[in-house]
Amino acid sequence: MDKLLIQGNQSLSGSVKISGAKNSVLPMLCASVMSSKGSVELENVPHLHDVTTTTRLLTQMGVRVTMDEFMKISLDANDIHNLYAPYDLVKTMRSSILVLGPLLTRFGEAKVSLPGGCAIGMRPVDMHLEALEKMGAEIKVESGYIHAKSKRLKGANIIFATKSVTGTENIIMAATLADGTTKIENAANEPEIIDLCEFLKKMGAKISGHGTDTVEIEGVASLCGASHNPLPDRIEAGTFMVAAAITRGDIEINNIIPAHSQAVIDKLTEAGADITSMNNSVRVKMNKRPSAINIETNAYPHFPTDMQAQITALNTLAKGESFVKENIFENRFMHIQELQRMGAKITVKENIAHITGKDKLYGAPVMATDLRASASLILAGLAAEGITEIGRVYHIDRGYDCIEEKLQLIGARISRKPM
Repeated sequence: MDKLLIQGNQSLSGSVKISGAKNSVLPMLCASVMSSKGSVELENVPHLHDVTTTTRLLTQMGVRVTMDEFMKISLDANDIHNLYAPYDLVKTMRSSILVLGPLLTRFGEAKVSLPGGCAIGMRPVDMHLEALEKMGAEIKVESGYIHAKSKRLKGANIIFATKSVTGTENIIMAATLADGTTKIENAANEPEIIDLCEFLKKMGAKISGHGTDTVEIEGVASLCGASHNPLPDRIEAGTFMVAAAITRGDIEINNIIPAHSQAVIDKLTEAGADITSMNNSVRVKMNKRPSAINIETNAYPHFPTDMQAQITALNTLAKGESFVKENIFENRFMHIQELQRMGAKITVKENIAHITGKDKLYGAPVMATDLRASASLILAGLAAEGITEIGRVYHIDRGYDCIEEKLQLIGARISRKPM
């Protein structure tokens, strides 16, 4: 197990290139099992623990996976022989549920462990299962596993009670090979869902309405291989934007789609950052203490829950008082007690954190509790006086591609050491 050591109080400057989006790549990897002819090829794949785990899972199912030195993955699913996703492979990864729909719709059967992931709150799979049952699947949940069977799924009208990214993705994929038309109402409309649908259309799927609240999928007889370059990761991009603001630096963030990060850009502008957006890059400059900003998380295009912890870190050093309201996950404030160890002044009541900005934070031994909490502690450590030691950094490796190397290139004094 590794730890990160950060010598803080260093203004960051330079340029950084954003990697492919984790939340685009993982469902696309799962979708590859639906190709009965030809290989799926994905470019600009981030080097992440979750990607490695997913490819291991697909390999044990019989998918032939190859990767070159440029992080281009090729997946051949013509000889799948195992429709089983075991607990030991999926226990740390919430997105593992996304193999359920593809396996079931192509092969008529799947056995998938109930997923794990970050301990940030309840993310039940009930909506996935209820929707699949409405499409004709027989489902049993026994001993921690989902057992699903269907001769062929049938199109249905699915109305989600709440927006669910993975629920929307799973049912879209299941519907691509179903008999008839499936209509999903109250669908999530994140950019990564649009990206997945465009990829599926390259494979031969018939999908319309993606990016809106209502998605329609007309089932086809089969899907084939396709090549695709996934979206850049808007959460990684947002994290580096905050890195510029919190260290009073000047960072150009390349290979991004600025419109996908508009909610973050707007809030950082409100905090006092000078931000210039170009076609595929954003430059963030901050030459003063940031002003406190209030945020409230919600589904896209509103402020993303995956950026809440990073903005919380920024607010700990901002001028004034602020509140952060978390509407998506009920347990996503675990980073706060670690920030308090660094001198942050934060109180939490229910789903609202009240923050009084301090002039300084101070380096301390802290522990990462989940993926985005890891990012917030790194950001706090970059701005703090002294040395910050972050334990359990395996969380950060689930969602950030070579983060310490990228930070080193823009002036951070950060290193990885064994515990």
